Amino acid sequence: MAHEVKNVLALQAELGECPLWSTEEQVLWCVDILAPAIHRFDPVSGELQTFPQPEEVGCIGLREQGGLIAALRSGVWLLDAQGKPQQKVADNPGEAARSRFNDGRVDPWGNFWCGSLWEPQDKNGGLLCRVTPELTLEVKARDIKISNGVAFSPDGRWMYHSDTPNEVLYRYPLDSQGEPGERSVFRRFDAAGGLPDGAAVDSEGYYWSAQFDGGRVVRIDPQSSEIVEEILLPVKWPTMVAFGGADLKTLFITSSREDRTEEELARYPESGDIFAVEVDVAGIAEPRFRG
Repeated sequence: MAHEVKNVLALQAELGECPLWSTEEQVLWCVDILAPAIHRFDPVSGELQTFPQPEEVGCIGLREQGGLIAALRSGVWLLDAQGKPQQKVADNPGEAARSRFNDGRVDPWGNFWCGSLWEPQDKNGGLLCRVTPELTLEVKARDIKISNGVAFSPDGRWMYHSDTPNEVLYRYPLDSQGEPGERSVFRRFDAAGGLPDGAAVDSEGYYWSAQFDGGRVVRIDPQSSEIVEEILLPVKWPTMVAFGGADLKTLFITSSREDRTEEELARYPESGDIFAVEVDVAGIAEPRFRG
């Protein structure tokens, strides 16, 4: 079945990422990592608010106390509701000159997960970090080139995590406190069909992955790890997905125009915009950071 894909915001982001639906506000938050800003978009009214940032912003999470938590290049910060940095939580545990934060989200226990990428791309120098409600940053995984696709199963038993250029999706078992065990390979990808970028899990436990350079989003079975559905897009470089809307059945998709040639942008002029697709299964409301 072909899906109707709507361009809901001509953001023209350099590197759109981390779409995040606020069920309380009924708005979509997202970031532009490289033209550093946090955006707040109301799809009903069309209102867009933009909060510029002092440095690259990889990912954000909503806080129970109000405002945001954000992973900037220099480290993790608490921000107010207008995106202004208020308190630095922790330094970037990698080499900030050659690594920056990328994908992340809040888990069901109220922790903030944020992964990084190694910019020279000559080794697996990225990290996967967790910030606890006590504002302690812990490095939870290494041996990553570009950290992406962090998402959690609805029963709280599994965490997913992808390494984009290494074409792999991992899965970690979680205990009752959300502590991850040893990772295992859940699925390997063929670059010809796209690389595993940002993702979200729906209420049935299926993993929806943006396929960077593949022009599509795929839905992956949590039992077989097989692709069971795909959404074809008018852009080639989708970056992440988020479930939103009143019933959490609208799939929002961010995209990138980073390092694209004039010819590529002429062919895919909507690169960097945000798209929406109505799907048959609801997503999961995003938790808020408890710190």
